[in-house]
Amino acid sequence: MKKTAVLLINLGTPEAPTEEAVRAYLKEFLWDPRVVQIPRFIWWFILNWGVLRKRPAISAKAYQKVWTDEGSPLMVHSEQIATSLQTLADANCPGQYRFFLSMRYGEPSIRSVFQAIQEGEPDNIIVLPLYPQFATSSTGTAWHAYQSLYHQWEDAPHSKTVIDYHDNDAYIEALADSVRQHWKKNGRGDCLLLSFHGVPERTIRQGDPYLSHCTKTTELLVEKLELKDLEWRLVFQSRFGKAKWIQPYCVDVLKTLPEEDIKTLDVICPGFAADCLETLEEIAMENKEVFIEAGGENYRYIPALNDNELHTKALFSLVELNNKPAVVEQKEVN
Repeated sequence: MKKTAVLLINLGTPEAPTEEAVRAYLKEFLWDPRVVQIPRFIWWFILNWGVLRKRPAISAKAYQKVWTDEGSPLMVHSEQIATSLQTLADANCPGQYRFFLSMRYGEPSIRSVFQAIQEGEPDNIIVLPLYPQFATSSTGTAWHAYQSLYHQWEDAPHSKTVIDYHDNDAYIEALADSVRQHWKKNGRGDCLLLSFHGVPERTIRQGDPYLSHCTKTTELLVEKLELKDLEWRLVFQSRFGKAKWIQPYCVDVLKTLPEEDIKTLDVICPGFAADCLETLEEIAMENKEVFIEAGGENYRYIPALNDNELHTKALFSLVELNNKPAVVEQKEVN
């Protein structure tokens, strides 16, 4: 039986909700040229003399709002996803798969986990970034970080990367089921707001498929839930800097919905496999205040899929689908 190592990659998190830990995390994250596409010389001064002097203190306070006894929500949920996948794999095909969790920024780093994979001498490797929709600043940078290590491995085993799964039926069904379960428990709101992380418009003009992936995911979920035109909205959150990002902006739409007699709003973030600072603090807390202040009455955040059963099965089906003989990836890094 072939042994397959499955490398899960998520964004990352500070080690603690402190200004010092957040600064170290942001420095690594925001220096990535695939995250911030500004000439390095200019960005170095902006980052070190501007962003890293003010942002860590603000972000640390935000992290403190959502930090748990077990640690960072992103880390806790990501670990639970990895554990659930390992349990499912052991039950269905004992000894065939071993799942490894890594973070693009912070710990456990891709480098340290990659070394553990090498020591296990697998027959092949499947890389599964936990981003349903491809973006250069998420899946793209995770893939390049992995490839920079993989191409140095002499006689490396076959490796395959799941680039995206934005239109995967099992993933869409897991999302739909989470919405249905929410409606069953809390009643159905006047509108379902589907909010995705935003990216600068220029990245889309350069050919990044992220916007089309978000749109496709939305179309499929809306179809699965049989929603009518005025029963849903697609928006984008977390704009950073002064550049124009893809629209409509989540905050702007939240301010106008009560004027359309939408007083009870259900909100879901289909682009997040695991709940994190962005979903729990920005979406569930800050944006709730925006909606209520604009005249809304009920704002209900639907949690990310995290380690629920259908999500685990959807991710495992992606692993099995990609665990087939294929041409070895080029061991080159652009």
